[in-house]
Amino acid sequence: MSTPHVVVVMGVAGTGKTTIGPLLAARLGVPYAEGDDFHPESNIAKMSAGTPLTDDDRWPWLDAIGAWAHSRDGLGGVASSSALKRSYRDRLRAAAPGIVFVHLTGDRELIEDRMSHREGHFMPTALLDSQFATLEPLEPDEAGVAVDVSGSPDEITDRAVEALRAFARQQPAE
Repeated sequence: MSTPHVVVVMGVAGTGKTTIGPLLAARLGVPYAEGDDFHPESNIAKMSAGTPLTDDDRWPWLDAIGAWAHSRDGLGGVASSSALKRSYRDRLRAAAPGIVFVHLTGDRELIEDRMSHREGHFMPTALLDSQFATLEPLEPDEAGVAVDVSGSPDEITDRAVEALRAFARQQPAE
């Protein structure tokens, strides 16, 4: 990538966005923004209670992440966001058109196992089914790559960096 882009690490809950995001940012030499920090308290309260968010709940959250991404245009950065639907990713791209997505993917059993072992997170495993039901994987016309989440955080980050490099090589020169 000839100019620093903002990378959004996306995927369902439990794929490791909060783990891989900072590792990826460190490898790319750019700041990291934790997507959960952009949620209003009302969203966190709903999710903590096991209630899935509605699109209306998500728009202000996505707008806040989009504003951060826009502020990093040309400087680069990594942010996490579930970005489960195409419409959510379109909203982020409207704020910062150069966003590149890293979609963390994995089978439900692995992700549920990881979620059941983490401590202190507001997202219960009970919402995993709604996350998978909502998920719309990246489409061919979307700037991004899919990265499998099996293996260690370092292995996943290595795959993400290599996938981003391969993606950049396929892009026309800016």
